[in-house]
Amino acid sequence: MAATQSFWSVPQHEGTAEFWVCMSCLGEVFYRKVPMPDCPSCHGVSTYESFTLEAVRDWGTDELIAKAAAEQKAAEADQPASIPASS
Repeated sequence: MAATQSFWSVPQHEGTAEFWVCMSCLGEVFYRKVPMPDCPSCHGVSTYESFTLEAVRDWGTDELIAKAAAEQKAAEADQPASIPASS
């Protein structure tokens, strides 16, 4: 049986970027969350730094950029659709 990955959510604050990159392996990125207890790739603990998507695009590998875009798209798909208020 495969273990399910658990995450800590990271609330968005002004001046804080939405993407969290593992600085140990530079191969994992998460949108507004970090895995617990450690990075699923390198098992680094407390090694995350926040970045904007633009910053990840500036220095990240194609694979990391694709992961960031997929994380953002998945998070947006999980958001409930806004229902316009009727007057």
